[in-house]
Amino acid sequence: MQLQIFTVDAFAKKPFSGNQAAVVPLTQNLDDATMQKIASEMNLSETSYLLPLNADGPDAWTTCSQFSLRWFTPVSEIVLCGHATLAAAHVLFQNLENANRKLEFQTLSGTLLARKEGDLILLDFPENEPVSLTSEEERELSPLVEAALGEAKGKARTVSISRALKYLMVQVDDSCTRHDLEAIRPDARAMERLHDGSRVKAVIVCVKGRPEEEEEEAKEGERKKYDVRSRFFAPWYGVDEDPVTGSAHTVLGPFWSRRLGKKELLCHQCSPRGGEVIVKTRGDGRVDLIGQAVTVISGHINL
Repeated sequence: MQLQIFTVDAFAKKPFSGNQAAVVPLTQNLDDATMQKIASEMNLSETSYLLPLNADGPDAWTTCSQFSLRWFTPVSEIVLCGHATLAAAHVLFQNLENANRKLEFQTLSGTLLARKEGDLILLDFPENEPVSLTSEEERELSPLVEAALGEAKGKARTVSISRALKYLMVQVDDSCTRHDLEAIRPDARAMERLHDGSRVKAVIVCVKGRPEEEEEEAKEGERKKYDVRSRFFAPWYGVDEDPVTGSAHTVLGPFWSRRLGKKELLCHQCSPRGGEVIVKTRGDGRVDLIGQAVTVISGHINL
């Protein structure tokens, strides 16, 4: 069997930035073991699988607006992934020439929508606002926070959790700069030793944007005023650091929207690859994640 496969840089305006995802359009169901093997072979943070619903034949990819969508890391299937959803929508719109302006994905997190808006793609996702830890959780997870922050452990100000996603969110002091955030060196192996993944599957470290750190966008010459900067660590998913994480912004968006009093946020995930996400909190339990994507590789995989 031969399958089409694409690699896409999501939340990116140009190749070799943002977050990589593989996208595999399927014409029939694959068993879970094979999908996991392909994801392990690709060894990207996520590989996504698309299957048209209620449509078949050669025109399905251009006419169908409803798809099954699943996401696999190199080690397991996950319940929600933003950048691989953006990548899947991009492949449908750009590579497979889907004629619809809006697409619907059936996933483990329910129905997700993607809408084309010029060069941008808007994702309609569930909100995952974090809540405060219980006293028991604080005691249990304090060593994990220290392992994630390393020498910056004294900078932690609030620690909260998205129970739906099992994402621990650590807000560091507003005095921390972008360079302070980029300098954090988590001990991923210690994080795995300290916690079995039952309560926490990933750690978000975030800080309020600083106006004095506005950056020149080299290509466009415009200045960026980021509201929030973050990094994302998920060794329990086989991803020590994820470059740009859409699902993390379903947690960051509602938290920082309340704190900053803004419905629309410009967020920068400052991993070595880096990327930006526009987040709009809607007040109805949903958030819009907005970004761009670029196809870098297209080809076939032989099974």
